[in-house]
Amino acid sequence: MPKGPTKRRPQTTARLLQAAQETFAERGFYGSSIEVICERAGLTRGAFYSNFRTKEELFFALFDLHAQRVIDRLTRAVEELNTAGDPVRSLLMRMGAVDEIERRWYLLSTEFTLHAIRHPETGRVLAEHDRRLREEIVLVLARLFDRLGRTPTVDLDLLARLTAAVHEGSLAQSLVEPDSLAPEQLAVTFLPPLIDTVSRPAHPEA
Repeated sequence: MPKGPTKRRPQTTARLLQAAQETFAERGFYGSSIEVICERAGLTRGAFYSNFRTKEELFFALFDLHAQRVIDRLTRAVEELNTAGDPVRSLLMRMGAVDEIERRWYLLSTEFTLHAIRHPETGRVLAEHDRRLREEIVLVLARLFDRLGRTPTVDLDLLARLTAAVHEGSLAQSLVEPDSLAPEQLAVTFLPPLIDTVSRPAHPEA
């Protein structure tokens, strides 16, 4: 039978993640110390180090939680492709949806990306987490092309990178100029014709 600490571990981890999410949102990655996170969670430093080795490792746990949220949203979008009148627009609108959670995550992840650029080992870990998330986006793109009856003529991993770049760049501009640019506007305007450019009919007429 599991001992007490083993049964409590998931609860401790959840409290640390919640506290980190709130603290990072308020102070940013650099401004959030392990001490402050532990204090907010009502836990000791020992409890922290029994779950995470570093603050970076805690960030990556939050990254995986956010990635799952993105994947769940994309999965719902894929399920709607067969019934959507305009599947490309439907998917892009779903991908471009931004709420307060997304806004906070963008601010934190942007700061952490700069941190990862300055620290190559951290950058390699971030790249691996990005790669796993991008694999899910590739699956969504493949389903989209299938729904459109088109065959991609470019590497879908590169297209996923481009799609992410458009989304993140558009979001940055939208957060600075919320009255001038909606988060999904650039993607909805320019990605549909791009989809046609980087693909061909799957069953061309004879």
